[in-house]
Amino acid sequence: MSTLDHARGVTSLAGTAGSAGGAVLAAAARTIAAVRPASKPLHPQGRVRKACLYRHGLSPELGVPWLDMAGIDEVVVRESRAIGLPGALPDIHGLAVRVPVGDGTSGDLLFASTGWGRVSRFVLTASREPGGRPMTTLLPYRTPAGPLLLGARLIGDQTVELSCSVDQGDWRHFADLRLSDEDAGDPDVSFDPVRNQLPGLDQYRMVERLREPAYAQARASRGESES
Repeated sequence: MSTLDHARGVTSLAGTAGSAGGAVLAAAARTIAAVRPASKPLHPQGRVRKACLYRHGLSPELGVPWLDMAGIDEVVVRESRAIGLPGALPDIHGLAVRVPVGDGTSGDLLFASTGWGRVSRFVLTASREPGGRPMTTLLPYRTPAGPLLLGARLIGDQTVELSCSVDQGDWRHFADLRLSDEDAGDPDVSFDPVRNQLPGLDQYRMVERLREPAYAQARASRGESES
């Protein structure tokens, strides 16, 4: 199957699941918000700290400058548990990364604990420890090279290895995220990959349909305007 055909398959699958899946995600957010009223119905508690992202650059290139070019980004990360269960219980872990894009704005990347195989990378999994499972962005981005997934694996107490995969292919290591012990402000800061996208990492329209209802519900829980 060609990359183009696979991209069409991704968007077709997302289109089929978009309305129903988005409704399920929004319903889950509403249910949790009703049981536990809070500004963040999902990932309610987390630690926000400073980090430094060292990008190595990719060869051959993918047509996404942020991935293709070497560089250093001073970023903010938030580590959290999706449901907010007690630490002794398994939970889906999340890692959010806010990357400045040079014009006073930023792009958000959200990772959740999954598997690492060609199929399991799209399946949420739970663990007790934050680094107990690899993480991915779960849904692919649209890029010139084809549908692209980002992945993250803890390889030390303070280092997260970031990789990318095109068209469900092999993982390619493109950056290392070095975590700091220095906290970075409001632990309730919100990340939104639908509104805040990195240049070159575009959301498929049908993926937006899948994600948006849950994020809209989360914004409503915080009392934010949709304008």
